[in-house]
Amino acid sequence: MAVANRNTVRAVVENRLAAELANDPVLPVVFHNMAYEPTPGSSWVQCLLSFGSGEYLTHGSTTDASNRVVGIVVLNVFTPLGVGAGANYTIAKRIRDLYNRVIVSGVYFDAPIGPEALGSPSPEGYFQTQVRVTFEFIEEL
Repeated sequence: MAVANRNTVRAVVENRLAAELANDPVLPVVFHNMAYEPTPGSSWVQCLLSFGSGEYLTHGSTTDASNRVVGIVVLNVFTPLGVGAGANYTIAKRIRDLYNRVIVSGVYFDAPIGPEALGSPSPEGYFQTQVRVTFEFIEEL
C-alpha cells in the first residue's frame, strides 16, 4: 500500500509507539508540539518525527507519478539519574524491536541506531539516551 499523506505516515509512527508504551510497564510518550511536565524521578519517551528528502521514482505530471520520501524518527528515552543505565536500555530495546526493519502500512523502517547516551540531557535531571530510525515511503501523485 502506498502512502501519500505525511499525516498518515506520522500517525503510523506515533500510534505504533503509543500502543507499545501503553503496555506494562506503561510509559508516558510525548510527541511534537505537546506540552509536558515530567514527574521528577519518572521515566518517559519523547518522539520527534521529521520528513527529509525525496526522489523521483517515475516521471510524469502531477498525476500518475511516484516519489520516494525519507524521514527520521528520533526517540529520546529519559530515566531517573543515579540508578544505572539498565532501565533506560530496556525501554530503548522495546522501541528498537518496534521499528527494527519492519514494514507497517507502507512505511519501511530501517535498522535503528542506538541507544546512544547523551552527555547533556534536556531536560536536566535525567539519564537520556537516543534511538534513531530512518524510514521511507512511496508518495503517489
